[in-house]
Amino acid sequence: MECGLSPIIGFRFSLHPMTNDFIKVIKGALKETDISSVWMHTDDVSTVIRGKQVHVFNVAKAITLHAAKTGEHIALSGTFSAGCPGDSAGDVYLDKDDTIANIDNTKQYVSSQFALYPMNNPDYMDIIYREVDRAKEMGVFNESMHYASGIHGDIHEVFAFYEEAFTNARSEEYKHLVMTVSMSINSPSHGGL
Repeated sequence: MECGLSPIIGFRFSLHPMTNDFIKVIKGALKETDISSVWMHTDDVSTVIRGKQVHVFNVAKAITLHAAKTGEHIALSGTFSAGCPGDSAGDVYLDKDDTIANIDNTKQYVSSQFALYPMNNPDYMDIIYREVDRAKEMGVFNESMHYASGIHGDIHEVFAFYEEAFTNARSEEYKHLVMTVSMSINSPSHGGL
């Protein structure tokens, strides 16, 4: 099997509200999000959304924001993937146009970390450094750390950076890309930021 430049992008994530009423927060966020432009499946561990990149990032941000708007401390951990060998199911969603379904301009501070994995690319460190520099230029870079880079700011700016980094780290020659993301929202440790 070879990696491909299929327009299908996937995001598998787990949402962890720090509340006894976590089921209501998770199900509420999923229910409030328009998922008509992506394929989605939730099991007892995680949720996966798949489709065109513009819609996957839009739905991921919307779910996260809906959960955050409850005011509860939310943690999210997930993996974006593109070009995975064998990733062909779900083509029915590729006929969607690029009009995003979820628009919500609510401001929300997010502290997060990400790691890029340009698979099989011998210049992977150059790509990672380039995207970290882009985060600094966009004003969302927080700190360097082992095995990840800290990204923070308003949720809209953070997700815009993540989508841009994902686009720029993938090439015609090296098609398989993985990006991990961890987020903390409404944490008492944020000090009201």
